Amino acid sequence: MGESLRHRGPDGDGTWVDAAAGIAFAHRRLAVIAPTPEGAQPAHSQCGRYVLTFNGEIYNFRELAHRLAEDGHPVETNSDTVVLAEAVARWGVAATAEACIGMFAFAVFDRQTRTLCLVRDRLGIKPLYWARQGEVVAFGSEIKAIRAAGVIDARIDANALARYMRFAYVPAPATIYCDVHKLAPGTILTIGPEGEPSADRYWDLESIARRGQENTLDIGSDEANDALERLLQDAVSDRLISDVPLGAWLSGGIDSSCVVALMQAASATTVRTFSIGFPALDYDEAAHARAIANHLGTDHQELIVTPQDAIDCIASLPHHYDEPFADSSQIPTFLLSRLTRDHATVALSGDGGDEVFAGYNRYTALPAIERRFGPWPPAARHGLARILRFLSPGAWDAMARAIPRRTAPQFGDKIWKAASAIEAASLDAAYLSTVSQWAAPDALVPAARGADRTPRLDAALEDPVARMQLADTLTYLPDDILTKVDRASMAHALEVRIPLLDHRVVEFAWQLPRRLLVDAGRTKRPLRGILARHVPESLFARPKSGFAIPIGDWLRGPLRDWAEDLLSEEALGRSGLLAADPIRETWAAHLSGARNLQNALWAVLMFQLWQRDASA
Repeated sequence: MGESLRHRGPDGDGTWVDAAAGIAFAHRRLAVIAPTPEGAQPAHSQCGRYVLTFNGEIYNFRELAHRLAEDGHPVETNSDTVVLAEAVARWGVAATAEACIGMFAFAVFDRQTRTLCLVRDRLGIKPLYWARQGEVVAFGSEIKAIRAAGVIDARIDANALARYMRFAYVPAPATIYCDVHKLAPGTILTIGPEGEPSADRYWDLESIARRGQENTLDIGSDEANDALERLLQDAVSDRLISDVPLGAWLSGGIDSSCVVALMQAASATTVRTFSIGFPALDYDEAAHARAIANHLGTDHQELIVTPQDAIDCIASLPHHYDEPFADSSQIPTFLLSRLTRDHATVALSGDGGDEVFAGYNRYTALPAIERRFGPWPPAARHGLARILRFLSPGAWDAMARAIPRRTAPQFGDKIWKAASAIEAASLDAAYLSTVSQWAAPDALVPAARGADRTPRLDAALEDPVARMQLADTLTYLPDDILTKVDRASMAHALEVRIPLLDHRVVEFAWQLPRRLLVDAGRTKRPLRGILARHVPESLFARPKSGFAIPIGDWLRGPLRDWAEDLLSEEALGRSGLLAADPIRETWAAHLSGARNLQNALWAVLMFQLWQRDASA
């Protein structure tokens, strides 16, 4: 099991076995803080009662050591692992988890009570999987470790597959396997000597969001920006603790630029920044990143990627992700991680800004559609949607090109998405339509039994943007964005730290009045205000663009034969789980050029590729 995770920790390994208790730990080490034998794992508390294996970083470990000393439990160490073990011994697992500021997943075994606790950080930055079959419980940072234990049947869960086809990831707590589970963020799973698991939340985002919205701060824009900048400065400074080379990812967007600006302000040396560029593509952002780097004076490294570079890494992705995963931005993230690891072992990123500070386009577009067309009778909304769909997306694109002004990329697809939102019965239904790759995944996976679980938009949150934010932060953020970053980076033994997801920042953001986050179609207002204090607004004031590559064009071009092989009727029938007809029809429509159906097809292709890899 430990050997299967060598890529996550190439700097050392360790095992601990208690045969009488029936338990064993294995650990692979990526030495970042205290890269000495002192930080080796599995770690034992001084009293000998607790054994710990730990993935991640505790940024406030020195503060915790000071608190332990004040509590009559002195700890002389430079290792966060040692502090974590002693904190558990002194305060218990739940109180320790609540005291930690960081990203972490850890397991601790109490030798006295023969109790195992599995703990995951508040936002789900670090992964933790577990499985129980019969009397055996196994856990690991990736599913491949559990499979290496040989204790599960590895049966595909058809219901999980249907949910994957909708969202392009398998929503927690499920995985693609029937007997393997994701531990939810902010959760402690306790398994006693009788083997029955019980889960408890030590940090609950839903409660935090409700309390924040019910008790918003009476605060103005400048005051909010001042308070947030102080929090972010602390969060960034905490994440500069490292005994190995450190840098930052810089896309030139608001989130990563804000992190790098605060990082450079807090650093006594020149910050190293990394970005990748796709000069042959329409949405290459390398020039924007370069302009920000030049203004801040960072030591900037840039990788120019060809389409072939991106295509060459696709075959290895299923091995790294362990289950089907179809966010195509995994490709540039994988390549950026490889570039960064040549120069640094730790990188800071700007992930989480869209969820925490309401940055996605849907947060402005869907409420605007609801305000404009919500009062219309259903028949009128359906009629308008049919009119908008009278022209194909390709025809809309051609019309847009004839207009002598700049229009958004994939204009026709946006028109068709707007049509779906207009005819939706509610804003919540429009949200589901927007985040779905396949609108009816149960029909795609006939064995699924109506279990297509959808994100629950909390009715207790009156503001529609807040409801979408909460759904995204509970589902899309940990199961897509953070999974993408963790697997892509750890495939190269690169640790990525995420200041915008410091839980103190998240809690503060939920207390802000909504007008300070989104106003007049302008999103992420606090981050924009802070960044403008460090960088001229002309360098970042532009429409939002994703970290994307032209999968749709490649499927009609250099990837066509590869895709045709995976989407043939024979290949689709191999698993016995997929209905071939709707997939073949979608493939034909995409090849015709009438619509760009890349996301729906990519979900099927990555499942097919994963299944081939898993059965090899």
